[in-house]
Amino acid sequence: MPPTDFIIPERVILIIILSPISIISSPGTNCSTNGSGGLLTELLVISDFYNMAETLFYIIIVITVVDFIVERTLDYLNTTRFSEQLPKEVEGIYHPDDYRKSQQYLKTNHTFGMLTSTISFVAMLAMLVLGGFAWIDGIVRTWTENPVWMTILFFGIIGLASDLISTPFSVYDTFVIEEKFGFNKTTPRTFILDKLKGWLLGAIIGGGLIALIVWIYQSTGEWFWLIGWGAVTVFTLFMTMFYSNLIVPLFNKQTPLEEGALRDAISAFTVKVGFKLKNIFVIDGSKRSTKANAYFTGLGPKKRIVLYDTLIKDHTTNELVAVLAHEIGHYKKKHTLLGTVLGIIQTGIVFYILSLFVGNPLLSQALGVQQGSFHIGILAFGILYSPVSMILGILMNIVSRHNEFSADRFAATKFNGESLKEALKKLSVKNLSNLRPHPAVVFVHYSHPPLLERLKAIDKTDTKK
Repeated sequence: MPPTDFIIPERVILIIILSPISIISSPGTNCSTNGSGGLLTELLVISDFYNMAETLFYIIIVITVVDFIVERTLDYLNTTRFSEQLPKEVEGIYHPDDYRKSQQYLKTNHTFGMLTSTISFVAMLAMLVLGGFAWIDGIVRTWTENPVWMTILFFGIIGLASDLISTPFSVYDTFVIEEKFGFNKTTPRTFILDKLKGWLLGAIIGGGLIALIVWIYQSTGEWFWLIGWGAVTVFTLFMTMFYSNLIVPLFNKQTPLEEGALRDAISAFTVKVGFKLKNIFVIDGSKRSTKANAYFTGLGPKKRIVLYDTLIKDHTTNELVAVLAHEIGHYKKKHTLLGTVLGIIQTGIVFYILSLFVGNPLLSQALGVQQGSFHIGILAFGILYSPVSMILGILMNIVSRHNEFSADRFAATKFNGESLKEALKKLSVKNLSNLRPHPAVVFVHYSHPPLLERLKAIDKTDTKK
């Protein structure tokens, strides 16, 4: 995303979009075609309109280019921290051989990421400069004039084409890079089935949500932003509560954690801290990768803990309880609720701003489409909004990192700091994580603090106990 220095101020963008409307609707402007003066005025208005569309097009190009430059600069800054020699600050965490392997993994992913991101950037620029989006819009309009179906088909074509182009790179990433470093467990059959299931879900859920939003836009006028916001909020809360019940089983098998020492230890801790939890599941993450993870999902009575089988395999009971204590800390500290509320508020802001501009034909004109439409308008708006999205993302990451420290303190205080530290170390080493990311990358992209910072913070908490 573009850095603050390069951001086109949102106010300027809004003025650019709205100014043609002001010119056309100004009480002092005579747009009558009666007489040469009225015709000249009308021609000037039309000329001004197309000039503004062209200006907006160049703003879109600038945002796209700056976004690419900034992201690649951040990638480069991370490479300045690579080292084949074991740095002193990670001694005791990585064995020298494992550390060299992690550096090779990071370098390989960096090179591959540069290739894929450059191809994506060139493809995006080509679509913008050569009128690719206008071309797809023209095809869709030969099939239907229904706004709902036009939007579904437009984004469906773009999404499917993008996925097909990216598939060879996904294959290489999974079956070459991840295989080389000992992570991949995905079979070709699983890979293909995942693709087909993803397309089906995208068509059903994505297409249905798009259809609903367009229908609301067409039917509710000035109330679009409020009703659309409400619909998306309901959908988000529904998916948060039932994702593990409805979506996850299509890709993975979840089984209740069997009775034994681990379940007893988890239950004892949840009782100790007053956290009601009955749903503890194990997921077959080893079906696709050796990497380990754990997460909470759901709200209220639908909340559940999900442990990867690879996590259980590589960690002691105390380490697993410490990881779950961290996750419980998020709930007890209301981080989950805060994140949900902030997400809902941010969605409302986006819908409100979108409602002001999406119907303006200037957005469509900027992408080479003469006839205004919802799908082109929302595409152009998404690009123009991306600098604002970057700023909000940075702020959300700052809040998230603060909450991660808080959840670590909860786990260290209520359970055991040393067990949490050992669990975090094992996870980082097992996943070949970057222990020394550049501070600028952390600031912009990291929702979790780097491992070394977390370990220091846990040590401080333990000394205060």
